[in-house]
Amino acid sequence: MGADRFTEGRRLEQAGIDHFVLDDGFQHLQLARDVDVLLIDATNPFNGGYLLPAGRLREPLSAMRRADLIVITRSERAPAVESIIRRHTKAPIFYAQTELKGAFRLDPHALVPDVSDHFPKLPFAFCGLGNPSAFFMDLHRWGIEPVGRLDFPDHHQYSRLDILRLEQLAKAAGAESLVCTLKDFANFGSNRFNEMPVYLIRIELCVTREGAFWDAMQSVIARKRVDSGAAR
Repeated sequence: MGADRFTEGRRLEQAGIDHFVLDDGFQHLQLARDVDVLLIDATNPFNGGYLLPAGRLREPLSAMRRADLIVITRSERAPAVESIIRRHTKAPIFYAQTELKGAFRLDPHALVPDVSDHFPKLPFAFCGLGNPSAFFMDLHRWGIEPVGRLDFPDHHQYSRLDILRLEQLAKAAGAESLVCTLKDFANFGSNRFNEMPVYLIRIELCVTREGAFWDAMQSVIARKRVDSGAAR
C-alpha cells in the first residue's frame, strides 16, 4: 500500500475500496482495525524469543494479547507452540499449510512469465524470504528436488550480479532451470536471466478449518462493532 499506509488507505477509500487486508501490520497501532490476525510459523515460532536487535522479534510475546485470531502456519498440530501462546492470549487458534497451486515459466530474456503446465526438472532453487528453509522444505514436500540452492535476505532486490551468480551456480550444480517464488520475481526489477528458464512457484496458505476461521472472524467484527457503538 505504500510507505504511508494511512494516506494510501484514505486514497483507496475515496476510490471506492471498502475492505483492506494489511500485511505485516500488527505494529501499526495508529491504524484502526476490525480484526487482528497473528500468524506464527511453526518451524520458527518465536525466533529464539529475543527482541531486536538481539533477535528478530519486534515485540515481546505478551503482545499476542492484542491478537483476535491466531494462525499457526506450516503445521497441522503444534501443542508446544499452543502452550506458549496460551500463556499470553485466549484468542482462537487455527492451523494453515502452504499448498502448491501451480507455476509460471519465465524464459530467458522474457519480461512476462507464462503459465506452466509442468514443474521444473533438475532445478536450482533460490529465494529472498524471511524463512528460506521453509520454502526449501516445501519444495521437497511437493516433490521438487533442487540440485542446489541459495538464499538471500528477506525482500532482497536482485541485481545483475545476483542473476549472473545464480546462473553460474546453477550450471555448476548441473541444473537445467531455476526455481523461486512469485515474491522473488517481483524483486527482479528489470533484470532477467539469460540462459535458463525460471519457474515461479505459486503458493497459497490454506487454513485447515476454513469455515470455522471465517465464522470466528465475523464474530470478532460483530463484537467490536457492538463495543464501538456502546462506547459512543
